[in-house]
Amino acid sequence: MTPIRIFIADDHSVLRAGLKALLNAEPDMTVVGEAEEGEACIRLVMQLHPDVVLLDINMPNVSGLQALERLRTQAPDTRALILTMHDDAGYLRRALELGGAGYVLKQAAGDELLMAIRTVYSGGVYLHPQHTRTLLEDSLEKQAAQSADGSRRDDPLSQLSEREAQVFKLVALGHRNTEIAEMLHLSVKTVETYKSRLMQKLGLRSRAELVRRALQWGLLDNE
Repeated sequence: MTPIRIFIADDHSVLRAGLKALLNAEPDMTVVGEAEEGEACIRLVMQLHPDVVLLDINMPNVSGLQALERLRTQAPDTRALILTMHDDAGYLRRALELGGAGYVLKQAAGDELLMAIRTVYSGGVYLHPQHTRTLLEDSLEKQAAQSADGSRRDDPLSQLSEREAQVFKLVALGHRNTEIAEMLHLSVKTVETYKSRLMQKLGLRSRAELVRRALQWGLLDNE
């Protein structure tokens, strides 16, 4: 089995050493490089082509979010996972909008980090349930503000059927097909069909794109 090649970008050397020990102890993971600031991270990721890069938000010269924005175009095949101390809806939303594939808090690192790395490596998006709640609360506040000033917008899911819209939101919230099937009392195959149809209608190619689109439209507040 070819191990997942991981790059670590964080300005704390002790944390990097701990992460390297944790990840290299896994049979399916190997750390191929590290950097303590954003500019070096970008340069080395472009040279080493890791599968996954762990990005801290607060780094000298170029921040993690700035590095994420540049890596999206300069290293599109590398999946970016934010590893941060900031449990903040603004940072979380911005990271996903810039192309991040997941968001993990440093204090929760360990088994959760390993799960997140494997999830984003396989093409998924990793969000802890608490982060989903944070996004929902943030979206609800914005919806309340819009209602207060009487502003309204067209429903961006109007081209979808009711079932397709339900599946869209549940996928965006991180539920697996099997979970969605249980919640909607459908077969897994039917859920997969709805998911395929809605992604085709909306021009989406991956679950990561679906999540970012949901965030941009502010649709998670309806769940």
